[in-house]
Amino acid sequence: MPSRAMLAALMLPIAAEAQEPPRPRARDLGIEVGVFAPGAYNAITDVAGVLVGHTTVISGEDIRTGVTAIRPHGGNLYRDRVPAAIHVGNGFGKLLGVTQVRELGELETPILLTCTLCVWKAADAMVEWALGMEGMEGVRSINPVVGETNDGGLNDIRSRPITEAQVRAALDGAAEGPVEEGAVGAGTGTAAFGWKGGIGTSSRVLPESLGGYAVGVLVQSNFGGILQIAGAPVGRELGRYSFRNQVGAGREAREPGREVPGLDAMQPEERAGESQGSIMIVVATDAPLSERNLERVGRRAIMGLSRTGSFASNGSGDYVITFSTAQGVRRRPGDDVRSLEDLSNDRMSAIFQATLEATEEAVYNSMFKAVTVSSRWGTREALPIEATVEVLRRHGVIR
Repeated sequence: MPSRAMLAALMLPIAAEAQEPPRPRARDLGIEVGVFAPGAYNAITDVAGVLVGHTTVISGEDIRTGVTAIRPHGGNLYRDRVPAAIHVGNGFGKLLGVTQVRELGELETPILLTCTLCVWKAADAMVEWALGMEGMEGVRSINPVVGETNDGGLNDIRSRPITEAQVRAALDGAAEGPVEEGAVGAGTGTAAFGWKGGIGTSSRVLPESLGGYAVGVLVQSNFGGILQIAGAPVGRELGRYSFRNQVGAGREAREPGREVPGLDAMQPEERAGESQGSIMIVVATDAPLSERNLERVGRRAIMGLSRTGSFASNGSGDYVITFSTAQGVRRRPGDDVRSLEDLSNDRMSAIFQATLEATEEAVYNSMFKAVTVSSRWGTREALPIEATVEVLRRHGVIR
């Protein structure tokens, strides 16, 4: 399996905007979401066995896209399946594989995230990759799961630039440990709340008294709304939010004469209040959950998303894919009768809360870590750290 350094060598050159010093995560700034503690990496990979890989694709002045792969474990997922569920918050999207996951309640391939018009190319490449694994010689049907958001504001999406080699690099390079965030992989060309969005992740580990289970979330953020961070009205006070042009608000929340970074750099659809886009949310847990309770977990991820200020606009495809890695719930083809573990409904509440918290923080991380990215199609500015911190201090979020 390629190392992270080897995977980086497979990537195309990174744009100059991405050479800035590392930006902070939410917790680096003192933003603590919720009551449960994060795992060691504060990432989806805190769920043991989960692997994440990115291929970032930047070329010339018009390609800003990529692929992100989430593997529930490092083995052959077709032969060692995990229970899974899909919850649709708003169905304006091209999520591939949804009907079979809903029907059978399991994943038989990794999850890929990419750009909207690259879904089918990514799926085709993953099918080739999966069929080439040992023990797959007689397989005649497979259900690739590929999610997307539309990065056409920065990317020449009509050229459908994703290649088989790039998909394979993300799958083969998927690893445990820290996860790159921001303008990487499938988040390279995305935007959120009018600023640069991208890949974000977070996790929670429950106390032993509540089972000690881990919940990890990864998001591909590319949507609009009225940004709030831990309840603070950041979008309003920085003067960038949906419907600003129509309601004429925002100015009253700003101190006279205080400069608002990037206020005039809004894209046309943002000035019009449309804020089209989407978000993919992937939730992993090591709790032994059935697909029924995994779907319930997905609903709570949407609640976490709403806390950030999303209202799921008409053009926003808001999807949650949830899965459990617990050994006691695995499904193996050929088993006629299975005896599976199943966490009781009465033990679900803490997992719901952990999911909500991790989703909210993952969205913040996707924005805090994202750098400004430009192409011939436009510019998506990074969320201004200093101005945001000022708002958060004023509202008592950080001290």
